[in-house]
Amino acid sequence: MARVKTAHNKAEVAVFPAPGHDHDRCSSDAMAVAEARCGERGQRLTPIRREVLGALLESHQPLGAYEIMERVSPAKPRPAPITVYRALEFLRENGLVHRIESRNAFVACVHTHGAGDLVVFLICERCGTVGEASSSEVAGTVRSAAAAAGFTPKSPVIEITGICTHCGKKS
Repeated sequence: MARVKTAHNKAEVAVFPAPGHDHDRCSSDAMAVAEARCGERGQRLTPIRREVLGALLESHQPLGAYEIMERVSPAKPRPAPITVYRALEFLRENGLVHRIESRNAFVACVHTHGAGDLVVFLICERCGTVGEASSSEVAGTVRSAAAAAGFTPKSPVIEITGICTHCGKKS
């Protein structure tokens, strides 16, 4: 099974978290990393930014902006869409969330990688979970292909749909 290093504790974890993993710890560790990253950059993880990130950390599945709006305010007035989109943009700029283009949705990022690093999203067609993987070999091949075409990638992202390891075991 592919494994990657995460932002929290630099420990290796599976690309797809086990169904019984300690999700509370996973979420709180990721939030702590977000707070530290913002602090290092002299930026604030404001309450709305924290709520938006928290909504994304509730699961490993991508959420659209309107789903996020509903989750951040179940018992209070919903924030305006522009407020959520601004929070998402801040979180994206700081490497705390990614946009899953094929789903027009967002997912929290708990991995350590550079801003320009190739990111490979593995999207399970059954459970909807998104795994984030990286491969220096794939990145090198993509860079070579782009260079050969005279192309400079802006946002090197690959999205692959299929069946995650956990759903595959259920078959």
